[in-house]
Amino acid sequence: MPINQYILLIQDNAKSRATAAEWGQFLTAAKKSGMFYGGSEIGNREVLGDTDLARPTQPITGYMRFDTDDKPKLLELLQSHPVVRHGGAVELCELPKS
Repeated sequence: MPINQYILLIQDNAKSRATAAEWGQFLTAAKKSGMFYGGSEIGNREVLGDTDLARPTQPITGYMRFDTDDKPKLLELLQSHPVVRHGGAVELCELPKS
């Protein structure tokens, strides 16, 4: 059975900033889970095409990739994500299978 792939979009909407220690604890837990397959902060961006249509409400500041067939386990892990713990939101998107 193929493993489901997910991308987590991290929004810049937390009510307070997480500490480096909190991020370190989450990344350690994510790596130990066996589901984490990398990610990155997102730097400068350019909007191309019809810029009137591009209206992000909360800028995406990073992403993380997870592979798992146990979505409830992933959702449980993400409850400890620093942005979530600090009153913000992240968006989990399932990637289509090709």
